[in-house]
Amino acid sequence: MIYNTLNPMKAKSLAAGKYADGQGLWLVKRNQQAGKWVLRLSVSGKRREMGLGPWPEVSIADARSKALEARASLRDGTDPVAARQKIQLASKRLPLKEAVDGCFKARQAELKGDGSAGRWMSPLTVHIIPRIGTLPVEEIDQHVLKRTLEPIWHEKADTARKCLNRINLTLKHAAALGLDVDLQATMKARALLGKQRHQTTHVPSIPYQEAPAFYQWLCKQPHQSCFVLRFLMLTAARTGEVRFATRDDIEGNMLMIPPEHTKTNREHKIPLTDEALRVIDQAHKFEGSNLLFPSAKGRPLSDATMSRFMEREGYEARPHGFRATFRSWAEECTDAPFEIKEACLGHVVDKGILQAYQRSDRIQKRHKLLRKWSLHLLKTNKHDNSRS
Repeated sequence: MIYNTLNPMKAKSLAAGKYADGQGLWLVKRNQQAGKWVLRLSVSGKRREMGLGPWPEVSIADARSKALEARASLRDGTDPVAARQKIQLASKRLPLKEAVDGCFKARQAELKGDGSAGRWMSPLTVHIIPRIGTLPVEEIDQHVLKRTLEPIWHEKADTARKCLNRINLTLKHAAALGLDVDLQATMKARALLGKQRHQTTHVPSIPYQEAPAFYQWLCKQPHQSCFVLRFLMLTAARTGEVRFATRDDIEGNMLMIPPEHTKTNREHKIPLTDEALRVIDQAHKFEGSNLLFPSAKGRPLSDATMSRFMEREGYEARPHGFRATFRSWAEECTDAPFEIKEACLGHVVDKGILQAYQRSDRIQKRHKLLRKWSLHLLKTNKHDNSRS
């Protein structure tokens, strides 16, 4: 085998191309004046290429010396390519903003609509990145997080909690990149910040005992909002699922909510009772709109429109609270299994191995429970609490 086939004069005279010096060392010339050194190695039976620098800045002697070191490292059981990459990564200072962006891209497939709504990023872009986004992620510790989140820890408790959770995921992402970060920083920051004084408030709802009177009052109102409110009560659906529902989403007596309109990012099938189908037929139509409940301009009604209607009529409850009304009734007035009650709300009740084997939508049982709920809303004795 011939080694050291190149010399400075010969390397300078060579045209563009690849030229072997021996023992896997190659000079790759882009043109007669410039090129680079490449060492070809076999690592665990796989061919790898390792750049050794530009020619002529790196001389032939220097390239051979670097190649000798790399081959010696390989004989000792160390992958010289991976070792150099680790050193380069360790020397790079990755700003927190870039680490957050990388974490977000890695998690996009788990988020609704690939995170296009911006809800995952918004707490960070508002409260974290403007203050410490340029700080290297390796320097993020509990003291930095405490100073950053202290102003909103009690006043905006839920937002602060989301910030901590997402920074925790970002630190794990950075650790996976090989960076030296403190994976316990968020836990220690939480200890320094202490218990939050903010109390979670639930969306106001109508007691299920009063729901029949309210429903029957809605039946006498001509507004499109009232048809939507009636449908929300009958189906226990989320407002976004109903506001964007179209006639094409109905298959027989089933409303098929596509994943992009559900909170779980999974298709939600809603069995429709006779009363629910009747509401759809009675609702105002808009020429050119395929929506079940279009506004006067043919667009989806907004949550605010329905909430303002209830507020004007003197009700503290809000549309989303109908779900709690249904759930309380189902808990106290029926013997329906937990899984059926939760499935009616579109909650994921089967997880892990159980989810893999339990593929039933429990449609018939859910339909039966919603029929009972429909009868409850239509009955005249609103204080009848007998179990079904």
